[in-house]
Order: sequence, then C-alpha cells, then structure tokens
Amino acid sequence: MFGLFRKKQQESEPQFIVVTINARIQPMHRGEIYEDPLDEILAKNSVGEVSGGGTLQSQTGEIEYCDIEIQVKNASDEVVDLIKSSLEQLGVPKGSKIKVEASESEIDFGSLEGLAIYLNGTDLDDEVYANSDSNHVYSELDRLTQGIGKVYSYWQGPTETAFYLYGTSFSQMKAKISELVNNYPLCQKCRIEQIA
Repeated sequence: MFGLFRKKQQESEPQFIVVTINARIQPMHRGEIYEDPLDEILAKNSVGEVSGGGTLQSQTGEIEYCDIEIQVKNASDEVVDLIKSSLEQLGVPKGSKIKVEASESEIDFGSLEGLAIYLNGTDLDDEVYANSDSNHVYSELDRLTQGIGKVYSYWQGPTETAFYLYGTSFSQMKAKISELVNNYPLCQKCRIEQIA
C-alpha cells in the first residue's frame, strides 16, 4: 500500500533536469538547434517537455554558455540517457553537463570542439569595411567546414564580430578556414580561439 502511494506521488510531481550546454549560442539558435528538436523527442516518447532555457553572458555581452530546463514525469536513468543521447546526436560541445535535481547528480558529456573567430571591427581600413561583407565570412566558414563542423551562432560586440563553429576537431576546422582567414580582407587582424 505504501509503495503504491509513493509511486503515485512520484508520477504526479514533475522532476527537473537542467542541461548546461558549453556553447556560445544566442537564444534563438538555442531554440532551433537544441530545444525544439529535444522537445519533439521528449513528446514522442511521452516523458516530458522542455520547460525553459537561459543564457549566461559575460560583462562584454558575449555569451558564455546556455541552459535548457526539462520537466519530466520521472528522472529515471532511462530518461536521462534518452536526453543525453538525443542531445549528443544534435551535437553538444565538450564541457557540457546534465544535472538531475532530484538526485543532485551531475553528468559530464559532449564531444564537439569549438572554434571562435573574432573579426576586428575597428582597426582595419575604412574601405575594407565598405567593400567586405561579414555575411560572406559566415557562409564561407559554414561551407569550408562542411562535414566536420558548422557555424552554430554569432555575436556582434562593440569592437568585434564573432562566429562560433562547433565540430569534430578544432585543428581541422582551423586548417579548413585558413585560406579564407589569410586572404579575405575582413579577416585581417582577426583572432581565433578554441572554446570547447
């Protein structure tokens, strides 16, 4: 009898899982890349839903990482595994975490590496800004890294514009974009950082 009551209580009270994704992506991209597809998977398996999300920004306004809050009927190992494997199929950077609030357990996951390229927005000749297009850089970065990575998001700061790429290998992505970086005028004085 007590076991039955306990089981009913567990079914009626939702449990929460918070996924911290080590990706510098804007809220709209977080929704497109992770939240919407994950919500569909959770609904299809009748285990829960994405109930919220958040973004942590640094003092400069640049995004550091994002969170997805998931409400589930039961935070069982099977449900956690479904969330983890689904997100890994969508592509999650190294350094991401799943926190199960009920058990206070934390699982490290993610396999992608990240590359940020920061275009210098203040120190180039005026004609470079007038005759170059950051949209061209974005599409070329995506094209050149096809098969090993892609541009997930971007950020426009006060003095630079960043594009964030995630893929199987930072060094391979860096090698693939080197010709663009070395030859396209808008890429002069840019900096490249490994972010995952």
